[in-house]
Amino acid sequence: METAEKNLKKIYQQAKECPITIFMDQIGGKWKPVIIWLLLLNEVMRFSELDKAIAGISQKMLSQQLKDLEKIKIVKRKSYPVIPPKVEYRLTEKGKSLKENLTLIMEWSRKNLS
Repeated sequence: METAEKNLKKIYQQAKECPITIFMDQIGGKWKPVIIWLLLLNEVMRFSELDKAIAGISQKMLSQQLKDLEKIKIVKRKSYPVIPPKVEYRLTEKGKSLKENLTLIMEWSRKNLS
């Protein structure tokens, strides 16, 4: 076992301390990576566009996932004072920095998972 692997094994004795666990708790799950990927592809999307683009998500769940991503400064919400309400979502610089990692995960998934 390499020295770096030994050090990681010693440092993260409990899963809750591991950066991967923290990542999965805050950005993982069924919907958040999809929302982030859609915003990477489209730059700006309205709530209704995200709702239509993600099959199987309820509006309540979409709203909660967006709030969670906004709270950790991955997504920025812009609301316009018009009727009917207009709300747009875009990634922050922090959110955009996920592009390379998500691309690698997608490539790995295509090669290794069915």
